[in-house]
Amino acid sequence: MQIREIMSQPVELVAPDDSIMEAAKAMADCDCGALPVGENDRLVGMITDRDIVTRAVARGVAPEECYVREVMTPDIRYCYEDESVEDAARNMKTLQVKRLPVLNRQKRLVGIVSLGDLAMSGDGAGLARDALLGISQPGSHDGAAHP
Repeated sequence: MQIREIMSQPVELVAPDDSIMEAAKAMADCDCGALPVGENDRLVGMITDRDIVTRAVARGVAPEECYVREVMTPDIRYCYEDESVEDAARNMKTLQVKRLPVLNRQKRLVGIVSLGDLAMSGDGAGLARDALLGISQPGSHDGAAHP
C-alpha cells in the first residue's frame, strides 16, 4: 500500500509571517496538531501545537505578537506519496515524529500522513504501534525535518 492511499488531504498551510494565534486558529479549524508552513510555493517548515506552547506561550510571548517563523521547525522531514506505508512507519520511528508531510516527486505538498492514518490502514495498526514505540523512547520529540 502506498502513502497516497492513506494520507490526509487537502492540507491547510500557514505562512511564516502569520501570527501563532492565526496558526492556532487554523489548527482548531482543521482539528489537527501540526501545520506545514509554506512560502513562495515551497514548504519551509512545520509548526505544531507543542511548538506554540513551548516556544512562545510558556515564555510569556503574546500570541498575536509572535510569528510562525519564530517558533516553527525549519528542518522538514517528509515522505513521497508513492512510498510504501511501511517506509512511512519506519521513517516516523527513526525520526521520532508522529506525522510527515507528503510530497509528490515534483516536491509539491499533496498531503500529511500521521500515526492515526497508519493505524486506520489495512494492516497498519501493527506498523503504527511499532512506530509509536520508537517515537516514545527517551529523547523523542515531535519536531519535523527532512529525510
